[in-house]
Amino acid sequence: MRIAVVSDVHANLPALEAVIDAAGRVDAWWHCGDIVGYGPHPDEVVERLRDLGAHGVLGNHDAAALGSPIVEAFNPYAQESAAWTAKRISRETRAWLEALPERSVLEGWTLVHGSARDPMEEYVTSESSAAATIARVRTPNALHGHTHVPIAWRAAGTSAERRPPVYDEALLLGEDRWFLNPGSVGQPRDRDPRAAAMILDTDAGAATWLRVAYPIARTQADIRAARLPAILADRLDIGR
Repeated sequence: MRIAVVSDVHANLPALEAVIDAAGRVDAWWHCGDIVGYGPHPDEVVERLRDLGAHGVLGNHDAAALGSPIVEAFNPYAQESAAWTAKRISRETRAWLEALPERSVLEGWTLVHGSARDPMEEYVTSESSAAATIARVRTPNALHGHTHVPIAWRAAGTSAERRPPVYDEALLLGEDRWFLNPGSVGQPRDRDPRAAAMILDTDAGAATWLRVAYPIARTQADIRAARLPAILADRLDIGR
């Protein structure tokens, strides 16, 4: 199977559309949560993913839009955007988000937003936290988002090895155990403003990361028109 994997779309429709175009023909769409929040297009993004038949998990910003107290841990800009999203989303969008599980297993892959220890809130940014998640999942490999940074973690004894993505070649998974992050579609934070995503080829046992340019100015204009915090528009230019 050829599977497109996205995460942290954050209601950025132009970025998602660019990724859809770049992915081409695939057999399935998976996501690792945070479909809404920050961005100005929550209903449009959910409708697009729903039409693609995407399967995935709940993110902390998705939960915040549904009224979860998790929002209390957000910074003021994130809280403001969560409140805006909660008021803006349609009944259909709310129902789609409410149906998302915190964990999912698809075709032998475990999907979480944060980690296996804390699927909603833990940021996996170290070898030790990656190793802890790999040890807890019962599938050979797993996928996550939340950090907005594309990365691969390979099990290495009781620890894990960090592997930055290489965009011009596939990562062959082999017999190792992996915890992979496709990066963020709508709010990259690795100083590359292009939308990030991943293609999994389960037949070849390979993962390929994508970086896709999109019309950032359109999203920025819509953020400002919605009167969301200006920083949410400004940061898109620099990928932070």
